Amino acid sequence: MSDFNYKIKTELIPKINNIKNIKILELGVQKGRSTFEFLKICKNNEGKLFSVDIDDCSTITSDINWKFIHSRDDNFSLIKNLIPNIVNVIFIDTIHEAKHVEKLIYGYYDHLDVGGYMFVDDVSSLPYLKGSKRDSFYCEINNNETLEKIIEIYNNNITNFDLNISYISSGLAIIKKKTENKLLKPNTLYSRKSSFKNFLRKLWKILKKD
Repeated sequence: MSDFNYKIKTELIPKINNIKNIKILELGVQKGRSTFEFLKICKNNEGKLFSVDIDDCSTITSDINWKFIHSRDDNFSLIKNLIPNIVNVIFIDTIHEAKHVEKLIYGYYDHLDVGGYMFVDDVSSLPYLKGSKRDSFYCEINNNETLEKIIEIYNNNITNFDLNISYISSGLAIIKKKTENKLLKPNTLYSRKSSFKNFLRKLWKILKKD
């Protein structure tokens, strides 16, 4: 079993496996790794899966519980006319850049049912750190920035949704909607990690050891 499949089976499926008449919006298909897992859930719960991808993935399955939408994931005017007004699950696994993920969260959040889940894949930089087996500057920075953006959104919406982060494989942000309220804008976080004060703190610790 791949790291991705293990993550999906342990962190995602148990949370949504028993939702009757489940409706799932999947953003990002590629080879259908998550698609096939979602379709199993739909089959067992009389559900429907709506999948979106900029590439034509329409031939990966002919499952009657599946509707494929060939489009950019941020073509909201098109996609919102082809999906239910309310869905139980939203899975985001497309362009892994903070601004784009933010756009999708705010663009689709109103369609998520209260008690429903929004999952954002690829939020951990750990597998991509310098010198690691999957060393990747691009993935390390983008995943870090995406996680920071999600935390900024959460920081101003603590009463609106719960947030948990899984660090299995490339990470997964798990958002559970708690209210009908619209999302407030992100609350920018200002870290003191690179501050002069923190530099002095580190210097003092070094000198103290000597």
